[in-house]
Amino acid sequence: MSQEPARKSRPHAAQGAPLEGILEQWKRERPDLDPGPMAVCGAIRRANDRVRTAIEGNVAEAGLDGAGFDVLLTLRRQGKGETLTPSELASEMMLSTSAMTNRLDRLEKRGLIARTADSKDRRSLKVALTEEGFALADGLVVSHLSVEEDLLAPLNGAEREELMRLLAKVGA
Repeated sequence: MSQEPARKSRPHAAQGAPLEGILEQWKRERPDLDPGPMAVCGAIRRANDRVRTAIEGNVAEAGLDGAGFDVLLTLRRQGKGETLTPSELASEMMLSTSAMTNRLDRLEKRGLIARTADSKDRRSLKVALTEEGFALADGLVVSHLSVEEDLLAPLNGAEREELMRLLAKVGA
């Protein structure tokens, strides 16, 4: 049985002073500087804050934080019954192995994951979703995509592709 969390409507209003006003103030105070990069980076930060807030709200409804959510979805996308070692999980999630231990402890305590000894290497552990963890991850991926779709609704397909292309250039 899927445990998809109920979604609540989320505000879409931008936070903070309008970027145009901030730019005008900098142009007035420091006409020798071009504040254009400040506007672009400010818009990226505001978009990131909005995305993060919406995603964190969705996972909080399931009693998770972003760290636990990432572990569940990383394990879920491996396939039912598949396992990863803590090192493989950390690598998939671009984390240190020490950052992984606390995440796994919290999820195991909730009964969402199980850690078992690796039959091929007794020094190593394998991590898998439990049935409850798998069901929760399945529901969360649906609500997660719905939240993201709501955030991106103002953009058509070509605009989404262009945004991906531009963000890839900035993130490279």
